[in-house]
Amino acid sequence: MNKRDVLYTPGNHDECYTPDYAVKALLPHLRRGLTYWCPFDLESSEFVLQLRGAGHVVVHSHIDAGQDFYTYEPPHWDVLVSNPPFTNKAAIFRRALSFGKPMALLMTLTWLNDSAPKLLFAERPLQLLMFQERVRFLGMDNKITFSSAYYCCGLLRQQIIMDSLKHYGRPG
Repeated sequence: MNKRDVLYTPGNHDECYTPDYAVKALLPHLRRGLTYWCPFDLESSEFVLQLRGAGHVVVHSHIDAGQDFYTYEPPHWDVLVSNPPFTNKAAIFRRALSFGKPMALLMTLTWLNDSAPKLLFAERPLQLLMFQERVRFLGMDNKITFSSAYYCCGLLRQQIIMDSLKHYGRPG
């Protein structure tokens, strides 16, 4: 079995995409003048579209373009922002934290029940941007059984922020 098969084995929620309102909810927490790297995103990703639409500089990469998150890094970026695959969360966060830069990764809140985030964020304090509603990921059948939040480091003005996705256009 090759590395790509091990690291990118899809789980039940790996090919689900972030709706625009979930990205818009992050925008008030992003600073101008920085370059945002979206490492799991194609040009058509809502992360790329919404960040650029808000006037941010964005670089994006994707495994389908031969840019493996575990080995690829763009030449210049300041903040890592994306919705990573939910499979292999610990490895993704380990790599993201290894850069020592601010980050915001959208992830299921149930992951807090695992020991991995406790170990990974032991030395770099975890910040959470949480929502009252669940994100309805595109590509799922609207039977979302989990809440999601942005797991951040070095980005938010306080450790936990609670917001409503309805402020950003989430339907019903």
